[in-house]
Amino acid sequence: MSHIIWNANPLMFSAGYISIHWYGLFFAGGLLGGLYLFKYILKQEGKNPDIADELLLYLAIGIVTGARLAHCLIYEPDYYLSHPMEILYIWKGGLASHGGLIGAIIASYIFAKKQHLSLSWLLSRLSVVGGLFAASVRIGNFFNSEILGKTSSLPWAVIFERYDMLPRHPVQLYEAVSYLIILLIMWILYKRYAQTKNPWFLTGMFFTMVFSVRFVLEYLKLPQADYTTGLGLNVGQLLSIPFIIAGIAMTIYGYTRDIAK
Repeated sequence: MSHIIWNANPLMFSAGYISIHWYGLFFAGGLLGGLYLFKYILKQEGKNPDIADELLLYLAIGIVTGARLAHCLIYEPDYYLSHPMEILYIWKGGLASHGGLIGAIIASYIFAKKQHLSLSWLLSRLSVVGGLFAASVRIGNFFNSEILGKTSSLPWAVIFERYDMLPRHPVQLYEAVSYLIILLIMWILYKRYAQTKNPWFLTGMFFTMVFSVRFVLEYLKLPQADYTTGLGLNVGQLLSIPFIIAGIAMTIYGYTRDIAK
């Protein structure tokens, strides 16, 4: 059986000291695409869309900082605690999405305080557009031939030639498609419930769906941590459980209460 062979160069463009990587392009593109959709929401709700430009900087810093620290201290603690300066070497790769979300929440809190915005409102609107960024990052992972799936005999299995010659689940694309579907669902929920339900409802739905998908698809991935948990679940699944629980709680809380005034 023939399989798709993937051997894309992670480097999109290089000239002298200037290099552009596919991952960076999709990371930035996801942020900018989310910014565009967020501005649309701001305009629809009669708010100043210009605040989105400043928010983008807060989010970029929060996401990268949180994702990098989580990867280094949770997925490869032995190495990075022995080489702490390399935590700063973000160009070498290594970002964890759970930490990135925590960083985004902290950044949103700081921004909301500065702008005198409701944190629950801000997080709910970011949740509506967050699937676009999540999908873009996973496409970037695909171009990097990283976060690989387990071996598979399915006709759409991919041979990541930069890693080995075994056909594998293109789990990065599974996630990307799932997050785009979540983006569509969140948009529908926003149109239907944004003006009637407490904002935590939307945030809760986003958390629940994203991390449920993440939990399930972890079964198809190669281990990413440099250790095993010994619990029958990998690190990504263990990290997802608190977000799923929090998401369910926020969903119930938000749905059973009227919109916050």
